[in-house]
Amino acid sequence: MSAAVERSYAFNSTRQSSLADDLRIADTHWTRLRGLVGVNATQFARGQGLLIVPCRGVHTMGMSFPIDVIYLSADNTVVHLESSLHPWRFAPVRWNARTVLEVPAATVRATGTHLGDCIQIHRASSSQSGRSSEA
Repeated sequence: MSAAVERSYAFNSTRQSSLADDLRIADTHWTRLRGLVGVNATQFARGQGLLIVPCRGVHTMGMSFPIDVIYLSADNTVVHLESSLHPWRFAPVRWNARTVLEVPAATVRATGTHLGDCIQIHRASSSQSGRSSEA
């Protein structure tokens, strides 16, 4: 019997709702550049997420499905939201953002996420970066 694998996740503490139970962390030049390019909608389904660190803006060039984009400040407060950003688009740059959380389209609406909400980011010890912390 194998041990359970700890996963990174994103949780909206203000609304008490899960944004991503299976969160990937993009915190290297290559993983930030790649983002979700080459991923299809079935691979990025409800419960999935990508946290891009550091990040102030994103694009959906080369993607084939829309996503919700949640911009977070240094203390993980929501400072901007882009709902259903369609493929081949550029989202605005937000200078007050430190990180961006990408989740499947309709996640923002389904979780009731709003500006000012506090998002808890848990980085599993087995995450891509190898770090374990509460961001």
